[in-house]
Amino acid sequence: MRVLLFTGKGGVGKTTTAAATAVALARSGRKVLVLSTDPAHSLGDAFSADLGGEPTEVSTALPGLSAAHVDTRALVDEAWEPLRAQLRTLLAGAGVEELVADELTVLPGVEELLALEQVRRATEDGPWEVVVVDCGPTAETLRLLSLPEAVGGYLERLFPAHRRAVRGVLAGLAGSGAQVARWDAAAAALSRLAEQLSGLRALLADRSTTTIRLVLTPERVVAAETRRTLTALALHELHVDGVVANRLVPDPGTGRGAAATWMRERRREQDEVLAELEELTAGMGIPVRTVGHRAGEPVGPEELAALADDLYGDDDPLEGGCARPLLELRRTAGEGTSADSEYVLDLQVPGIGDGDVDLARIGDELAVTVAGRRRTVALPPVLRRCDVIGADLDDDVLSVAFRPDPSVWMQ
Repeated sequence: MRVLLFTGKGGVGKTTTAAATAVALARSGRKVLVLSTDPAHSLGDAFSADLGGEPTEVSTALPGLSAAHVDTRALVDEAWEPLRAQLRTLLAGAGVEELVADELTVLPGVEELLALEQVRRATEDGPWEVVVVDCGPTAETLRLLSLPEAVGGYLERLFPAHRRAVRGVLAGLAGSGAQVARWDAAAAALSRLAEQLSGLRALLADRSTTTIRLVLTPERVVAAETRRTLTALALHELHVDGVVANRLVPDPGTGRGAAATWMRERRREQDEVLAELEELTAGMGIPVRTVGHRAGEPVGPEELAALADDLYGDDDPLEGGCARPLLELRRTAGEGTSADSEYVLDLQVPGIGDGDVDLARIGDELAVTVAGRRRTVALPPVLRRCDVIGADLDDDVLSVAFRPDPSVWMQ
């Protein structure tokens, strides 16, 4: 099973590229499902087909290809509202005012979480070999993909696993049978939600299963956003396996006239942006593919197949690069359990350049903030008994040095 997530700045051709990739995969004999989590839901327009919440065969000529729009509103009504009602009842039974209970049970991002859960279900329940996901614009996608970890951490702090495990015991010590039943139902529902979040995190973090493809147009503003996106995705341990540069203007050669002059200048600018982009991604092992600017908008399976030929040629659309792992731990001094040991934790932060990095130690975690985006990294066990003694940024690698804390080192 493979999951390919497509994202990019709005208007760069993300949906078209995702649809073309799905067509190419189906032509190779694979069973493919394309899901749109983009609120704009333009996937049906790309295929020239009416799509709904259930997988629909896109074309009789491609029996292995199905597509669907994820209806997040219906998912909220079906999956979240019943749990929210249980939590409100539980809080009301504990003496919390109705208005306050209503506010406390609001879960920001629940629609996006449920959309991701639909992707996970498709990988487990359906007959699909590949699930292609047409995500929203970049900023929304970054929020979407970081939600399982963020909400999972919030849930664990709010209602830890050991409290869910005992379920009604705590309520039973001081409550009625009805109160115990409400507690038990809410705790069971929260446990299921926690398991789903854990499954989502595992799916997104598995580089052998889930990868991301960034779509852009070769323009400086768009390329700058792509650089920041690469940094943010790496920070959240999400794996980019390719970049697609769409709408590359044809080279007019030695043609004359105003149109040829414009095209030549435009292509020169695009080539400069591509050179910078390839220099950035080369060290990360991420290939850059290009797609020529087409005279007409590619709509329908046949046009999408022609675009896929331009994009992939004879290559397998599933082939991509493999970025280096986010974290690497190495020992730089000492042996065994000696107190003079030193360790370095390397964090891959591609595209950061000379950007600002802020580090903070929070218990057994290291909070890393890059360009306004923060990620808490769980420290390996050996580093939890160490102090941070320094940090260095070189060639997109943030190296944090640690030395044993004598007060806890041998505990």
